[in-house]
Amino acid sequence: MRDYKVVVLGAGGVGKSSITVQFVQGVYVESYDPTIEDSYRKQIEVDGRACDLEILDTAGVAQFTAMRELYIKSGKGFLLVYSVTDENSLKELLALREQVLRIKDSDNVPMVLVGNKCDLEDDRVLSIEDGVKVSQDWGLVPFYETSAMYKTNVDEAFIDVVRQIMRKEAAISAEKKQQKELQKQQQQQQQEQDAEGQQQQQKSGKSKSSATQRMQQQMAKQMSMPD
Repeated sequence: MRDYKVVVLGAGGVGKSSITVQFVQGVYVESYDPTIEDSYRKQIEVDGRACDLEILDTAGVAQFTAMRELYIKSGKGFLLVYSVTDENSLKELLALREQVLRIKDSDNVPMVLVGNKCDLEDDRVLSIEDGVKVSQDWGLVPFYETSAMYKTNVDEAFIDVVRQIMRKEAAISAEKKQQKELQKQQQQQQQEQDAEGQQQQQKSGKSKSSATQRMQQQMAKQMSMPD
C-alpha cells in the first residue's frame, strides 16, 4: 500500500476542515474553530490500487505562515480551497499557488482547485465561471465546486489529487527505467567497441609478427646462400 500526503490549503473560514472531516469521517462539522494543524488518515482505493492517505488540514493563509513551508515541502498533492461566498479567498489562492510551485521547484505539482460552500447560493459572490477561469489560468488545473454539508464533489476532489500523484509517480518511474535502459545500451555499445578495438589490435599484432617472420626468413635465406 502506497502512502500519499495531501495538504489542504486556503484562507481561514473557507471550510478546509469541513471538507476534510467530511471526506475522512463522513461527518459535517458546522462550527468554525480556527485550525493550527490537524492530520487525518484514510485508506481508499483509487483505480484498483490501495492508498493510505495522510491529509494535513492547515491554518488559514494569514496564520502560522512559518509552518506552512514545512507542510508544502512534505506534501505530494494539494487542495487549494476558497469559498464561493468570499471573493478575497480566491484572490489569496493566487499567491498561495505561487508559493507551492516555488517551494516544490516545479510547474508540475498535483493540485486541485476547490470552490467550497456551493450550497450557499444566496450568499454566493463567485460564479462557477470564476473558478473555471482560474483553473484555465493555472493550466487547466482540475476544478470542483464542493459542499461540505452535502458532501458534493468532496470525494471526487480528493480522489482527483491522489490520481494525479499516482500518474506523476508512474511517469517518474517510467523515466528512470528508460534512463537505466539507455545507460545499459550505452555500456553494451562501449563494451562492443572495446572488444572490436582489441580484436583489431590483435590482428594488427599478428600481421606485424608475420611480416617480421617473413623478413627474418628472407634474411636467413640470403645469408645461407653461397657468395
